[in-house]
Amino acid sequence: MTRILGISGSLRVASYNAGLLRAAVEAAPPGVTLDARSIRGVPLYDADVEAAEGVPAAVALLKDALKAADGLLLVTPEYNNGVPGVFKNAIDWMSRPPGEGELFKGKPVALMGASPGNFGTTLSQTHWLPVLRTLGTRPWFEGRLLVARAGTLFDKDGNLTDEATRKRVAGFVEGFARFIGGGG
Repeated sequence: MTRILGISGSLRVASYNAGLLRAAVEAAPPGVTLDARSIRGVPLYDADVEAAEGVPAAVALLKDALKAADGLLLVTPEYNNGVPGVFKNAIDWMSRPPGEGELFKGKPVALMGASPGNFGTTLSQTHWLPVLRTLGTRPWFEGRLLVARAGTLFDKDGNLTDEATRKRVAGFVEGFARFIGGGG
């Protein structure tokens, strides 16, 4: 059984990226479990809070899920041509305290995302690369899923309704699972 932790980088319940993650869960092939999580409840990183209270409960849950996972799927929106601050903040928290970044070391990681624009989340996904390198992850460079013009592919509740995109998602999840299992 291959376990993948999927994290949506949007706080909005009806977001395209939360819907894209739900579609990935539904498309997971036999033998693959995709555990969908949210960054909701993760506070802004504050070293004083960390020193006084430790890692917040919402962050501890994400860290535990990452420990149990064979791979990590980041489903990233693109805000102002870059990584959403709230999503980067959650990953920063997950790498705390010092030494905890080891959770990411060697972990296979894939990126996908949806945007109402014409280029999907190409810039956001590219901006994740230095972060993933610093954390020592093993990015899946052969696979990247960019969903453009999301407003025409999702319903008002953020559910993916486009069958062609659903097929692309299924192929993406299957390919990432092979990457995880093959160590490649």
